[in-house]
Amino acid sequence: MDLAGLQREVEAISALYARRFDIDRTDDWLLLKLNEEVGELTQAYLARTGQARRTDASPEHFDDEIADVLAHLLLIAERFGVDVAAAMERKWLAWKADLDED
Repeated sequence: MDLAGLQREVEAISALYARRFDIDRTDDWLLLKLNEEVGELTQAYLARTGQARRTDASPEHFDDEIADVLAHLLLIAERFGVDVAAAMERKWLAWKADLDED
């Protein structure tokens, strides 16, 4: 699965969700929703590592929260026309050549 395709699929699903639940997906909503999902990932991490009272400490719950954070990042990228693969190449993968030096 390529990132651009994933971005488009997540956008379509989010738009469907918004129609069904009458949500206005403004730019602000997208960023605030990402922050909400990061908070839920933090809760899942704390539960998984035994640092919280939360009962759902399953690996699947943690995985699902990672998926939610990624989905909302992709929604923001889609909204603002960000080519995530190109940005990753430029920002992170430019360091690949240095891996051979270490």
